[in-house]
Order: sequence, then structure tokens, then C-alpha cells
Amino acid sequence: MNLLKGRPARAAAGFASAAVVLFAVAPLVLSDFRLGLLAKYLCTAMVAVGICLAWGRGGLLTLGQGVFFGLGGYAMAMHLKIADAGPGNLPDFMQLYGTATELPWWWQPFGNPLFAIAATVLLPMTVAALLGLFIFRRRVKGAYFAILSQALAAAFAIWLVGQQATTGGTNGLTDIQGFFGYSLDDPVNQRMVYFVIAAVLLLLIALARQLIQSRYGELLVAVRDSEERVRFLGYDPANVKLVAYVVAAGMAGLAGALFVPAVGIISPALIGIVPSIEFVIGAAVGGRASLAGAVLGAVAVAWAKTALSEEFPAAWTYFQGLLFIVALAFLPGGLASLAVFVRRRRAPKAPEQTAPVVPVGEAA
Repeated sequence: MNLLKGRPARAAAGFASAAVVLFAVAPLVLSDFRLGLLAKYLCTAMVAVGICLAWGRGGLLTLGQGVFFGLGGYAMAMHLKIADAGPGNLPDFMQLYGTATELPWWWQPFGNPLFAIAATVLLPMTVAALLGLFIFRRRVKGAYFAILSQALAAAFAIWLVGQQATTGGTNGLTDIQGFFGYSLDDPVNQRMVYFVIAAVLLLLIALARQLIQSRYGELLVAVRDSEERVRFLGYDPANVKLVAYVVAAGMAGLAGALFVPAVGIISPALIGIVPSIEFVIGAAVGGRASLAGAVLGAVAVAWAKTALSEEFPAAWTYFQGLLFIVALAFLPGGLASLAVFVRRRRAPKAPEQTAPVVPVGEAA
């Protein structure tokens, strides 16, 4: 009973500590530039929350989260580019590279802010639902699922590069100036974007924790550990996995949407195979089965990429791959499991019990 009471208390304390760090400490000690970098890192942490749910709890190695991140990012960037251009005008890159005299038909709905906001979440979730139905109904899992999801990321990035006139091609959608009427050149508005990102991250963590602690979370773990037994009990494992996959896609799409005003750009280089693997590496290093570990790991890996890639641009990619291999091979629980590992090593070993020696006469 005390354990059950202690878990909500620890969770509440953790949320309170995170809120204090994100909303009070970070804005006080970090410059505007560093705070902008932290906002970027928190967006990668949102993706890690979804990976923790899908991979850490459900065993779905999602190597294609860059697709959903990109769908959300491009949906938001399309609206912001239309808003920056003004009524009746084309976005700047269309005037430079395109031959159209009006917005393409599939761009036009994104001029509505409500449609664009909804699309940042619903579009990735719809794509994930269609893809998941095809994959899970055919019982594709393990390495085959990972390869398919990664192939989707590669195909999406290649398609974006080939649509120079409507997606900006290799450059993507750049030089975004405003965010729903607020100028992103103003440091005050940039801080506002940071606070929005921090608040959304905490909400996503709370949502993921609720799912994990619910009956569905237990069912998801059961599907991961013994899919056939779950099917024997009358549940459809495909539906269970599909929910986790779709929710993780929605979180990645929302992260991509908030990444755009934080950085001012979205491009194929940010959503292809390499970024998709980086999302997974962050969750694995921190601890894919722990929400706090996945979030902290994603932030740490993103920070290390920024800091170390400047000093070792050629070696950083190899170091990143080594991190992933070490985490999976020697510390499957990630850094979040270090405390448990140390406690087990320091725990005194129970003395070995030996059978008492009974004299032969008494035994007879």
C-alpha cells in the first residue's frame, strides 16, 4: 500500500522539479541563444517520449520517426510561409524556383491556422494508422518492421527533394519570420515559443505515463513479451501495437511542428534516415523503458551532437553509432538503469546456507 502511495508522490515531485527547471531555472541562467538551443533539444525529447511508449513498452523499433516529425514540421511551415507571404502572394521560394502563379491546391487548406494546427498531429497519425494496419495485420515485426519504417523515411526525404517548386527541394522551407502573428526576430517571442515547447513536453510525458500505467500499458507489455498468449486471451495484438505506433507518430508530428518556430527551418536533411536513427539513439542511451531516461537521453545526445560535432565533425557520426551499440549491448536499460545496477553490485550477498552435519548414529 505504501508503495502504491509512493509512486504518484514521486511522479508529482518529478513533474514539479521538471517544471521548476524548465520554467524558472533555465530562463534565468541561459542566454537567449542557449535557450533557443534548449527549445530545439526539447523537441527531440518529445519524439523520445513516443519512442519510449512504442519501443520501450511495446517492443516496436521505430526507425522512421523522422517521417512523422517531417509531416508535422512541413504542415506548420507551410502555414507560416503562407502567413509570411501575405494575402494573395506566393511564398518566396515559389517565386524564385516555381512556375505557378497561385498556390498549389494541396497548399491552400494550410492557409487556415486551425487546419494547419490539426494537420500537424492528425496527418502523421493518419499515415501511421494506414501503414500500421498494413504492417501489423500481416504480422510484420522485429527487424523487418524496423527496415520498413526506415525505408519510409528515406522515400519521404527523396520525394521532398524532388519537389523543388512546391516543397523547396533540398533547402526545404526556410527563413520563417512569424509565428501566428508574432515576430520570431523578437527575443521575447522566442522565449514564448520556448515556454510553449516546455509546456507541451510536460503534457506529453503526462499523457504517456497515463497510458503506461493504465490497463492498456499492461496489455502493450504483454504483447511485447508474448504475442501469441495475448491472442489466445481474445485480444488482437495488431490493434494494441497500432495504438502505440499512432500515438508515437502524433507526438513526433507535434514535435516537428514546434521545431519549426524554434529553429526557423524544416528540410529533408532533418527528417531522413540519419535523424530517425538519432531519435532512437537518444531514447536508447537515456533508457527506452523510462520516460525520464528517454527525455534526458534525447536532450543529452542532441546537446552532444551540437557541442562535439563542431570539434570533431568527421568523427561524431561514428561516436554516435558507438553510443547506440554500447547502450544496446552492455546497458539495455540505458543510463536510467545505472542506479539499479549500482545498488545490485553494492548489495551484500546473502551467506550461503550449508546443511548441518548430522552424526551417523543420530541419523540412524
